[in-house]
Amino acid sequence: MEQTPPMVPKLAWVKEEEEEAAATSAQQPGELEQLQLLQEGAAMDWTQEQDPARGRFRRAAQMICEFIVRVWREEATALGTGPSANFHLFSAETSAAMLDLLVEKGVSNPKQVPAMVRYIHKWLTANESAGHRLDKALLELTKEYPWDVLMTLLRWAPSGDRAAAAMWGVILTSTGTAEPALQILITVLSAWPVDTSVYTSDGDSTGVFALAATVTLWNVFNWTWCPPIVLEYSPSLFLRLLFQVYISTLYTPEEVDTFWKECQKQLGLATNPQRFAVQTLKVLLCRVQCEHVVLAMERKGGWDTLLYAGTHHYAVGLLAREMHGVSVYWCHYIVSYLLELLSQGISDWELPAMAFLVELLEFVDFSKWADGILEIMPRHLQSESKEMQRLALRGLVVLSRDPSMNKRMHSLTERLVDLLRDADEEIVETSAVVLSALLPQRDLAIPSPIALRLAAALWPLLDNDKCQVQLLSIRLFQDVMRLVEAKGKKALKMLVSKSLLPLFFNCHNENVRVAEASRETLLAAVSFLKRRDLEHLVVTAQMWRFGECLLAQDRDRAAEHLRQALPYLRSPQEPLREAAVRFLGLAGRFLREQQRELQLLSRALQDMADDISPAISCLALQTLYINMAVQSIPSSRLERMLDRFRRLWKSRPSLGGRGQFSCWSAVEN
Repeated sequence: MEQTPPMVPKLAWVKEEEEEAAATSAQQPGELEQLQLLQEGAAMDWTQEQDPARGRFRRAAQMICEFIVRVWREEATALGTGPSANFHLFSAETSAAMLDLLVEKGVSNPKQVPAMVRYIHKWLTANESAGHRLDKALLELTKEYPWDVLMTLLRWAPSGDRAAAAMWGVILTSTGTAEPALQILITVLSAWPVDTSVYTSDGDSTGVFALAATVTLWNVFNWTWCPPIVLEYSPSLFLRLLFQVYISTLYTPEEVDTFWKECQKQLGLATNPQRFAVQTLKVLLCRVQCEHVVLAMERKGGWDTLLYAGTHHYAVGLLAREMHGVSVYWCHYIVSYLLELLSQGISDWELPAMAFLVELLEFVDFSKWADGILEIMPRHLQSESKEMQRLALRGLVVLSRDPSMNKRMHSLTERLVDLLRDADEEIVETSAVVLSALLPQRDLAIPSPIALRLAAALWPLLDNDKCQVQLLSIRLFQDVMRLVEAKGKKALKMLVSKSLLPLFFNCHNENVRVAEASRETLLAAVSFLKRRDLEHLVVTAQMWRFGECLLAQDRDRAAEHLRQALPYLRSPQEPLREAAVRFLGLAGRFLREQQRELQLLSRALQDMADDISPAISCLALQTLYINMAVQSIPSSRLERMLDRFRRLWKSRPSLGGRGQFSCWSAVEN
């Protein structure tokens, strides 16, 4: 029965070889020259061999080489014109047997391997019912030259046609070739888009290997029976495919795009390489019985988010969270690989790798991975990428919860202090969280230079708009005063003194936790400063006298206290605005000779007369009137001010019961 000529996949980079096949072997001798290398190896001076049997074998090997050269020459004239007269040799039993003999004889030059692999592929293409007649030759070649065989197969049949699928099936189900083959596929997947180390033994370095490897794995994962060795390597394959998704969003060379268009035509695959890599990931997860992960990512839009470089790391983090508890083996392997990748600091995939690692830290045995993690996190705190800094800080939050890791992280204090000054609120908050976990556990005093820097960084945060940052900063300030070494206490007194007024105002905070933390820290501060008078007022909850006592003892700093109090007039919290107005009234008593500050005080109180709260508006007018009277303001201005206050007082909705205005009831008469 006449056999069908071999059909070479119509891929872009194969066109050149088809053109060569259509020409004469004398004009385009490229592939025949490779076979001639086989002849040269077989045509050694066998007459020098003393063993007659070996001499006969070498003569047979030379005959086989001549036979294969003849077959290719006939094929070259047959392509496009139908089978030649002698093309039946492709289907002959002797063809497979002779190739087996040639492989058994041994290949003297790796450059011969691509030609032999292509021959096997062509033979299988032409002989659809050939079974496994060339399995032995393919396996022997793969065992001896795994890289050359697989690179040629990826290059020659990247779309995984029927013949290529049969060859991959043989390789991946054989004990001696499956593991090396998977390791090579992993190497190829890690090398895209540009890596000069990925090439065939005859020098072909066309950049489609990684995508061809992805297509190969897609075919393998869709087999009815997946080899156990493939599932064993599934964590590694998973990570490399995840990398493929990311890197293909950044860069797709023209040759890869051309290859993909051909794949779409032949296999009806997804619309682009990124989506195909995602599809391969899904098939792999289903193979390892993680369908729930696939569905969860689908519901949350994670797969689409994975396709864009700017959001890829968010999707990777989501994927890692959904994979919690999948397998201890998976977790350990992935952590090991990610630590190795991040320690090198050269990968384009560092940010997604960190996102994945941070999500797995809660499940990591720190006794095994502590050194690697503590080496990576501090280095990435100094990254130029804000997102990388955030991820590294999130990782440190997890580490700080473990007592064994907490003690080893004290060396990070200085770097974390610097991050408290960052413009990014999330970085500031997370840095404060880590410091809050580290400092209370510290069994050594904080060196004075670090304590000063930390107090200076915390002082502006005592009034932070974000409640969590404010609360953490207040408690940290208390820790600094408690832990600073003895010789650093004197230098710290100035910053502690500046903290008294912010802490005093925040004792009136509407947030109960902030108010309580402020009272505790205020008590620690006045104790640190050895201000027994102020300490007594805090202990006995006489906060209404605290401001007066503070101003009385620090008369020279009355102007400074005034300016420090002004921002609280703009607080969204009514109790803080009220406390600020009262404090300004007290400050006016100590500023009688300072006209500039008095004018500043008057303008501030006039603005507060229009406050949204009638109570604060009345209090501001009352305070302003008193200060104007003390300053000997002309009676006409005082009368206008008094009239305005009377009108406001009569229109008050419910101020009569407030003790602070009882002394003004006479103004109604």
